[in-house]
Amino acid sequence: MRRRDFISIAGSAAAWPSAARAQQADRIRRIGMLSNKSSGDAQGREEAAAFAEALKTHGWISGGNVQIDYRWGAGDGERYRTYAAELVAQAPDALLAVGGTVTGALQRVTRDIPIVFVATSDPVNRGPVASLSRPGGNTTGFLLFEYSICGKWLELLKEIAPHITRVAVIRDASEFSGVGEFAAIQAIAPSLGVDLSPIDPRDSAAMERAVRDFAHQSNGGLIVTESGASIKDRDRIIALAAQHRLPTVYANRYFASAGGLISYGPDEIDQYRRAAEYIDRIFKGEKPAELPVQAPTKFELAVNLKTAKTLGIAVPQTLLARADKVIE
Repeated sequence: MRRRDFISIAGSAAAWPSAARAQQADRIRRIGMLSNKSSGDAQGREEAAAFAEALKTHGWISGGNVQIDYRWGAGDGERYRTYAAELVAQAPDALLAVGGTVTGALQRVTRDIPIVFVATSDPVNRGPVASLSRPGGNTTGFLLFEYSICGKWLELLKEIAPHITRVAVIRDASEFSGVGEFAAIQAIAPSLGVDLSPIDPRDSAAMERAVRDFAHQSNGGLIVTESGASIKDRDRIIALAAQHRLPTVYANRYFASAGGLISYGPDEIDQYRRAAEYIDRIFKGEKPAELPVQAPTKFELAVNLKTAKTLGIAVPQTLLARADKVIE
């Protein structure tokens, strides 16, 4: 081989690693997002938009250097399993899981692709992570809330409707969070002079019967805890509370926005912004196993004055002064 040709080949070979690195840096990243809401859900769309906008602040432009593939599970376990398999088959660089059940569905399909979850309660007992400070494995994310917040729901219900002495708690007893939420509420119920009744609906019809039966007696109110089932049936639950004139506290702001009386819980949109930061860090080389699970930092109190008026409730001024959102 002539020396000139050898130098040319050697020079090209030396350039390969840097060219490969440039190509790796410039390649389009792919994110799979599996939501527990439906594609037509306004809250779900707001969450997805907030996530994409937050990615942009870190330099990841949807439709540019990052592609986001959306799947909408709408509270359906079978859809979760189907869509989890579809997203993993696309070999994304990261996955965003909305809710604990969705996180579990994705983990059953992959233990390699990084998963960042939002809106998830009690991830240690549910199993997605080994501990909050050292998650281990391929999964980390953001707690929906800690159980201490659940007692606040009952306190707010008594504040807005002091006459209440009976409270039904709509929860999903099949989830760790459903059991933990009820236990936290139960712990303070005696001090507030309230008798609690859990409602563990198998389906929408069963929930309607349970609420109707509960409403036959006076001085009743409802607490609707955080669960995939309550999100899926939120319009029906709000309608039932109105039909039976039951003052009701909800765990999510979008219940109050949709006609519920009052809600208190974390700013869920903020979790999507924080999830975008974690995915940016993962894209830059950090491992989910070493990114701690974080608790909420922002909470929202929302009051629907229109619903209060319909129920004949005079909302205390002290409560309105503390509200982050007053719906008129």
